[in-house]
Formats: sequence, C-alpha cells, structure tokens
Amino acid sequence: MLKEERGYLIVADNTEETDYVDCALALARSIKLHTPEAKICLLTSSNVTNTVFDYVVPFPYGDQAPDSNWKLKNDWQVFYASPFRQTIKLEADMIIPHSIEHWWTMLEKRDVVISTGARNYLNEYTTSRHYRKIFDVNNLPDVYNAITYWRLSETAHTFFNLVKDIFNNWDEVKKTIKGGHTDPGTTDVVYAIASKIMGVENVTLPNTSYPSMIHMKGHINFLADEDWTKEMVYELNKSRIRIDTVEQMYPFHYQVKDFSKVLNKHYEQFF
Repeated sequence: MLKEERGYLIVADNTEETDYVDCALALARSIKLHTPEAKICLLTSSNVTNTVFDYVVPFPYGDQAPDSNWKLKNDWQVFYASPFRQTIKLEADMIIPHSIEHWWTMLEKRDVVISTGARNYLNEYTTSRHYRKIFDVNNLPDVYNAITYWRLSETAHTFFNLVKDIFNNWDEVKKTIKGGHTDPGTTDVVYAIASKIMGVENVTLPNTSYPSMIHMKGHINFLADEDWTKEMVYELNKSRIRIDTVEQMYPFHYQVKDFSKVLNKHYEQFF
C-alpha cells in the first residue's frame, strides 16, 4: 500500500568490498539536515534499523544477481519497491548539500526524468567525454541513472520493464554495442538504451539546469588520480561541502566510497 505522495529512494546493496548502507546513511542524513520533513526509503538486502530512514524495504523480487559482487541487475526493482507515488531515486554514494525540494514542481509534470550530463566541482557542466566514449560511439543519450525521477504511470512501468529486459538479455544486447562493454552492463548504459527505445524526449528534461549532479571522477575534475580526496581539500559545514574553497551547489557524487565514513563522522553530531 502506498503511504506517501513523494519521497527519496536509495538503493544500498552491500558487497564484499563496499558498505553501500553506510553511504546511504550519509546521504539520508545530508537530506534530513536541511529538509527534516523529507521521506526517505532505503532499498536493501541488509538488516537496517537506523531511524533516519522512514522506510526500509527489501528487494521485492529478491536478489537477481546472487553470484555477482556487482548488483546492478537488481536496479529495475526500484519501481516496484518504492512506497511513494512520486519517487526520486538517488545512488547511495552521493550527498545533497542543498535542498532540491524545488525540483518536484517541475518533475511532477513528467512521468520519468533521468538526469543528463554531469558537473565538475566548479558546478559547471563537464565537456570531458573520457568516461562516455561508449555513449558517443553508439549515439546513446548522455543519461546518469544516479538521479532518476518517476511517478506511478504507464510510461514509468514500461521504462523499468525495459530496463529489466535489457539486463536479463545482456548477453544478446552487448553484441549490438560498439566499442566494448561491461559484464553486466552498467546501469547508465542500460538506462541509455532504454531511453533511446522509449524516446529520449519522454524520459529527460531538456533545457533545464536540473536534475544534474557534481561527479567527482578524476578526468571530470582535471585530476591525475581517480581518488579526488588525495588531491583536493574539502570542508564540511552541516549539510554543505566546499571543495578547494568552492561551494558545491548540486547533488554531490563523491564516488570514493570510503568517504562515507568521513561524512557520517561529521553528521553524527547533528543526530
């Protein structure tokens, strides 16, 4: 039974290498610091009781990748797991330094909106295509699943069924992809293929500054190393974060998973 009109959903499926639940805890805390009334659902296979989450739900169809340490094939289940009529799905290794509640006004006019493009720490859209070569070679839309909105609708249902089908038939789908591929397919590539099938205009929000995120991958931020914490200075102030003195104004995809420990140590003083 649906309990809320809208809220945020975080997927945190732990692996041997990564504690995604710890990442999700930092993300939830960052949201609650500036928007305490926000509703947050954690989708996980782990036993979690932290009260910062309003809902903790299991994957409704179980683990679809039991032998894999990369649980991407479970992503399509978000549509069926969410307790909200309108959902913003967020990847776990992010924080929200400033409220994005104003996004709902525009997003609720659409059935599905996947974020497009990525920003560097200067809050500017990146022109680097270092991580997007497979998108360019295959003429795939430049979508990032890390921020995905949907409302209960036939369009959203069709989209996530497509995502499911692409993951489940990846051995055949990857034969059509030029320039290499991963096993399994990354969620961004799978979303991009589904978006192209659906019509990118039906699942994105063109000509707006959101939804978008700051992505802390090395080449996007003019770095020699993929671990930005080795080269840049960060400052934390409640939910806010500055990188090399620059205030981060958008959702911040820190991507170095162990940084969640730094974040949670900081956030604990407010909870």
